[in-house]
Amino acid sequence: MAKEVFKAVVEPREGLTMACKVREFEMLLDEPVELGGNNKAMNPVEALLSSLGACKAIVMRCFAPAHNINLVDFKIELEGDLDPDGFLGKNPEAKIGFSEVRTHITIDAENTQEEIEAFIEFVEKTCPVQDTLVNAANYKIIIN
Repeated sequence: MAKEVFKAVVEPREGLTMACKVREFEMLLDEPVELGGNNKAMNPVEALLSSLGACKAIVMRCFAPAHNINLVDFKIELEGDLDPDGFLGKNPEAKIGFSEVRTHITIDAENTQEEIEAFIEFVEKTCPVQDTLVNAANYKIIIN
């Protein structure tokens, strides 16, 4: 199968509010007031956590039947540790991005603990967003 190219366009709105467009969809990203934003939407790192959680949830839903996992319900909660002094330039020793990301999965399934743990291990290995974060993609910048 050929590689697919996914695209996103980001255009500024008022202050730090950004309009993010993908296909026919648009969402806003912003920063909270205490970080200089308008607090009109989640910020980019919150969106990253949400994307990671949604990706894992999609993998769970898509692959549960193939792994004989009888999902009743589940919830994925994510936390990330970030020191704003890093990207604000206040502390050159501080990491700019997340220093740690934690995923808490609450799962109700009609399976054994061992089956659920094996399935979650599969989800962690199969999630494209997780893979991109753990095994960084090649990165290029093109200035037009």
